[in-house]
Amino acid sequence: MKVVTGETMQRMDRRTIEAFGVSGLTLMENAGRCCAEAIVAEFGSPSKKAVIVAGKGNNGGDGYVIARLLMEQGWHVRLFVVAVLDEITGDAATNLQRLDRGVLSFCPHSGDLGQCAASLADAAVVVDALLGTGLKSDVRGVYAEAIEIINACGKPVFAVDIPSGVDAGSGRILGKAVRADLTVTFAAAKLGNVLYPGAELCGRVWVVDIGIPKEVVDEAAGFEFVDHDAARSLLKRRGRLAHKGDCGHCLIVAGSTGKTGAAAMSANSAVRAGAGLVSAAIPAALNGIMEVKTTEAMSIPLPEVEAGFLGEAAYDAIASAAAGKDAVAIGPGISRTPSISALVQRLVGDLDQPLVLDADGLNAVSENREVLLHRISAVVILTPHPGEMARLAGVSVAEVEQDRLGIARDFSAMYNVFLLLKGARTVIASPDGEIAINGSGNPGMASGGMGDVLTGVLVALIAQGYAPFAACKLGAFLHGLSADLVAAEKGEIGISAVDVQERLPFAFKKLSS
Repeated sequence: MKVVTGETMQRMDRRTIEAFGVSGLTLMENAGRCCAEAIVAEFGSPSKKAVIVAGKGNNGGDGYVIARLLMEQGWHVRLFVVAVLDEITGDAATNLQRLDRGVLSFCPHSGDLGQCAASLADAAVVVDALLGTGLKSDVRGVYAEAIEIINACGKPVFAVDIPSGVDAGSGRILGKAVRADLTVTFAAAKLGNVLYPGAELCGRVWVVDIGIPKEVVDEAAGFEFVDHDAARSLLKRRGRLAHKGDCGHCLIVAGSTGKTGAAAMSANSAVRAGAGLVSAAIPAALNGIMEVKTTEAMSIPLPEVEAGFLGEAAYDAIASAAAGKDAVAIGPGISRTPSISALVQRLVGDLDQPLVLDADGLNAVSENREVLLHRISAVVILTPHPGEMARLAGVSVAEVEQDRLGIARDFSAMYNVFLLLKGARTVIASPDGEIAINGSGNPGMASGGMGDVLTGVLVALIAQGYAPFAACKLGAFLHGLSADLVAAEKGEIGISAVDVQERLPFAFKKLSS
């Protein structure tokens, strides 16, 4: 599913009007019609009551169309306009003039909305047509009051394009925002429809066609939202004659004293994600416990700098183990010491296999980012959480969270890496500037070890021959989908990384069916 910013949507509207001869009035009529149809389908039949709270711009104009069309179908409608008549111009004014003034009340000042609150008592649905996608500053005054009334009404809420108060370009809440049960958005989803916290306020999101030509939508700058259909299109079918040698051999360098679980989860997840063969290279002192924790994955005991910890002494053994492998992952649970950092930096610079870096592998690279620019490998995938991303980019965690897409895009391009910035709606960036946003997963994934599972999935997909960006998108979605399957069975509290790991084959099955 394509996702755009509010500014891009405005450019799409202009191009449609100027280059294709579709009037703004027609687009507004189509938008209102699509919304009215959705309201009738979801919230009731004729003789029901709708209360529409509208602004003075095009979003309000959509609301005026909705009011007229619902009335034509026998609905009882009350329309409250948070503006004075003289402020309403253009296509919105034309549609306002088409309305029976008996259903219309102007509420331009704080305190004017008391009658709106009273009218909501017997409404089947309240329609938010206040502010739309052009909002850039915090909501104040009578608009803030209107949002508070909508949120307090206890009735189903329908949002036109995007809940008022949600920044269409980032999902941020601009002071206050409407909480909707259903949002109908036009031509393409907006970033604010899919990025948190705004996504949580949208309820269900429907994308509808309002007459923007397909050519305009396809050529507009945007982002990919990876949903079930998008992920399924990436999945390769396994041939009936396939054997383990056809399905890739990956090497995972992981583990230290107290963190054998990270190594085991990464290795076992790679097995569950379809790798033909998996080898886990670990400190020699941990080999016994790893033989217990992993059955299908092979273990490779490595020289140590001290019992249970790797260092530069392991370099030759790892380089030898990597020979002939289809992909290598480095980092889960390897610990953070100067000797580890030196080892990781040397491996990243010298290995020619596709690399997946996670956890302390990322921390080691953050101490010398230049190694990414002078490496041999053509494909490097980084999987940071916001704290690791902050260390990699040399910024604060707050700065990362304020601009997840921009930080991921810029770092990916600067260092020629594929990057998954983990979190609610993981951001997936390609060196060529492509951005995807993952649509699976749930808050139950906020527990230790989830990143180790993702590392195993990614290195397995790369080893199986998936193109890097496809592997990143598919891997992130499968990881989240596995967690969604666990949550459907157990709920979101208490999900473990091993729960998610064990559901990976079921996630593949669900995608392929």
